[in-house]
Amino acid sequence: MDSQVEIYIRRANNEILAAESLKRLSEETKSKEDFGIPQDTTFYSSVISHSYYAIFYAAKAILLIKNIKTASPNIHKMTYDLFDKTFVKTGVLDKKLLQIYTDIVIKASDLLEIFKDEKWKRGNFTYQVIAQANKNPAEDSLNNAKLFIAHISKVIGD
Repeated sequence: MDSQVEIYIRRANNEILAAESLKRLSEETKSKEDFGIPQDTTFYSSVISHSYYAIFYAAKAILLIKNIKTASPNIHKMTYDLFDKTFVKTGVLDKKLLQIYTDIVIKASDLLEIFKDEKWKRGNFTYQVIAQANKNPAEDSLNNAKLFIAHISKVIGD
């Protein structure tokens, strides 16, 4: 396997580890105590973000197999579009993988938009309310990222 492909797969797996760790940290009382984190603090938004980046890096890895590189500007849109064009529309990969990628991109961008729009309201909500709102999407994102990476790794022979 090309070393750059391997680097992207490792990076994708590291993002999964970060997402899983932050999810556990959001849910485990003992871990919060160990790190001195208030019990009402969660990191579900970060779980979604790290899950997205796991998928993004896995997509970049498989594109490199076809010698397709993406770069700024618009690296995320280009990676998504080229992944769709090269692997999904040609039937090389199942359309379910593109749907997972689409869902995670929507969640990540929605979170950024929510952050921007709701920033001024932050005093009106407790962490517990925000945590409940983000817990299920975070779990979905993490599961989707694991599935996505497992399939990409299988295709590239990792």
